[in-house]
Amino acid sequence: MTELPGLVGRYSVARRLGSGGMGEVFLAYSPAGSPVAVKVIRSDQLDPTTRARFEREALLARTVIGTNRVARFLDADPFADRPWLAMEYVPGPTLLDQVATHGVLPPTLVASLGALIAEGLAAVHAAGLLHRDLKPQNIVLGADGPMIIDFGLGAFIEAPPDSLSQSGYVVGSVRCMPPEQASGRGQVTTAADVYAFGTILLYAAAGHYPYDGDLWEVIAARVVSPDVAPDLSGVPGVLVPLLAGMLAQDMAARPSVEDIGAACAALLTAAGTAAMDARLALIARTAGDQPPPLVDEEEAAVSLDGAVSDGEDEPSPLDVPPVGLSGGGEANSEVPDEDEPETGGEPEGNANAAPGSGPAHQAAPAQGSGGRKRYPWKVAEQLRAQYAMSSQLVSSR
Repeated sequence: MTELPGLVGRYSVARRLGSGGMGEVFLAYSPAGSPVAVKVIRSDQLDPTTRARFEREALLARTVIGTNRVARFLDADPFADRPWLAMEYVPGPTLLDQVATHGVLPPTLVASLGALIAEGLAAVHAAGLLHRDLKPQNIVLGADGPMIIDFGLGAFIEAPPDSLSQSGYVVGSVRCMPPEQASGRGQVTTAADVYAFGTILLYAAAGHYPYDGDLWEVIAARVVSPDVAPDLSGVPGVLVPLLAGMLAQDMAARPSVEDIGAACAALLTAAGTAAMDARLALIARTAGDQPPPLVDEEEAAVSLDGAVSDGEDEPSPLDVPPVGLSGGGEANSEVPDEDEPETGGEPEGNANAAPGSGPAHQAAPAQGSGGRKRYPWKVAEQLRAQYAMSSQLVSSR
């Protein structure tokens, strides 16, 4: 196990929360003492294109609004030696741990889980983004209900198929990949998130995945084969039609996130359970013994030396203008625009999630004085302007 870093950006690291093929996650604290989850990306996951894409997605992640089902994106530095991002810290077990420890959920609570996650995923898609790595490990069952975490890592997920064999990463993800993503040949759209969402509900209801095997290559071969149906054994009959649709081989046949939410709400109504009551029952079942968000005094007593400069809080790397610029002007050096991350043809029932939505132009990181990387300040300003406009529209209603 590697030694804990003292600081990641401006955040003081208290302890390691976990590690995997993408990197390591730490519980850390802001200079004011707020707990955050900081994910530090592995250096072998990096190249200039991925760094630039990570920055673009990090900026976009700040614009996700209208839900409390996605852990808030707080901060990031795509161009650090080891890129990192800071997210809201959500204490509680993951869905993976919950099922492993306490068993599967009854149908009513699976329906509540589905309705709540659908709200969060709809907000992600409405911002023109995909999650790309939904799985039971990325659903935390907190005191307010389920939360989607690891949002904002999409730039690191679209690796070539031959990189999927990295130990500790793919086996957990390939089981939740749709055929078009596992094959490496199809277009990844919002329908890919719907498929992965289906694997989450399947795991919650039956404790297994649609396809399994000893090697990731075997699992991937079963996922992409149209002759191998997903394993729905153990799924209560009332959930089978919904899960079969979400796990359809043909991505055009999968329901939209909004349709999934409506179907889950209908299941609750048919069971005679109000959605609010079902959510409280889900919380009582899954979050009753969660630890408090703070660590003990020794762990919390991390030094703030170096976390602030001259008594002032350092700004986020995403808020710093490019070197040599003033007034938010454009960087002096650009490369041709990158392709936007694919969001599919049909917006999966969401009129706001237009294909390829998001900034149309992306300035690549340019070298400033002393070799320091510049940030696409114009993109950040455009995103903030769009966010301000949308906030004004909401507040005026």
